[in-house]
Amino acid sequence: MTENIVIVGGGTGGTVLANRLTDDLAAEIDAGDVRVTLVTDTPEQTYKPAFLYVAFGKKTLAEARRPVADLVDTSRVDLRIDRVTGIDTDAKHLDLDGDLRRLDYDHLVLAMGAQLVPDEVPGLVEGGHHFYGPEGAEALRDALAEFTEGHLVLSVVGVPHMCPAAPVEFVLMADAWFRERGLRDDIDITYTYPIQRAHGIKSIAEWATEEFAERDIRLETFFNADEVDPENRTIHTLEGTELDYDLLVAIPPHAGNDMIREAGLGDDGWVAVDKHTLEAKDAENVYAIGDVADVPTSKAGSVAHYEAGVVADRLAATVRGQLPTATFDGKTVCFIESGMDEATFVEFAYGDEPVVREPSTLLHWGKLAYNESYWLTARGLL
Repeated sequence: MTENIVIVGGGTGGTVLANRLTDDLAAEIDAGDVRVTLVTDTPEQTYKPAFLYVAFGKKTLAEARRPVADLVDTSRVDLRIDRVTGIDTDAKHLDLDGDLRRLDYDHLVLAMGAQLVPDEVPGLVEGGHHFYGPEGAEALRDALAEFTEGHLVLSVVGVPHMCPAAPVEFVLMADAWFRERGLRDDIDITYTYPIQRAHGIKSIAEWATEEFAERDIRLETFFNADEVDPENRTIHTLEGTELDYDLLVAIPPHAGNDMIREAGLGDDGWVAVDKHTLEAKDAENVYAIGDVADVPTSKAGSVAHYEAGVVADRLAATVRGQLPTATFDGKTVCFIESGMDEATFVEFAYGDEPVVREPSTLLHWGKLAYNESYWLTARGLL
């Protein structure tokens, strides 16, 4: 009897997992004992961290995309470009939008990521820019190119969000970018964050606060945007304050997935999982990795990468009739740009407080090198 492993989502976690499984279970797949199916609603994977560089004209969207078919071994992975419309964990099947309509599974891995919901804040769509999607990054690139004076505000509107360090990176890069162009004296920069420090991780918040002070970047904490007035270019907050802007760059609210709620896998749209095994708490034979998994660490690509390895090990053991023992320790790795030619680096796991390294040009080039080699990671080669 064939064991059907189905992965939903063709992002980092989904493709890394598919590739790890085809390596670990090659003999079983070739013998017909295991089938690995990857379902994704788009034929291309996008490397989302590249959007930050698109905004500054340093990368193009074409450089940030690859066909999913080029990232997985389609001789061993059944790749289906289709949209999942429902999850039935009792009957162990997925509802699909395409011709197949229904897909049965024995083991399910959910890796469909997070959704941007900027319309949850009135006026944000009309009044703000962002770099968390392809169209947004290109529109912001054009807006930045035309911005020569005034007040630039970066407001983190929603938490949690993807790439947690990216808002800090953006303002530090913007500061350096405007200085290079001789415009910084005519541009004020403000960074806002919802809690009473500059970042959710204490050591990063302390480092960023010092950097902001040195570079004359205004910091507003405990700032929760409630409404944006595009006509008057004003942000209104839940705290009853207002902030005027000339160019607003917002990190929009993120949401989980309605199907997760409907399937009873998580009341808030994020899959409730055991943080070590990544198994769903409310269904058997279901795992979640990447942004959609409710684990107490960053929604970062490196997390999805390491989680995929753990789930691959656990699934390989399970289909072989062994007791799975691999666990996820919360490992997260993150390069943080501190300008246009310097970066720092943090690494941490559950319960750790990361050490922020001294920024350097070497670490900046390290991040750029990783950006270029990412597609090898997606293919499971790194």
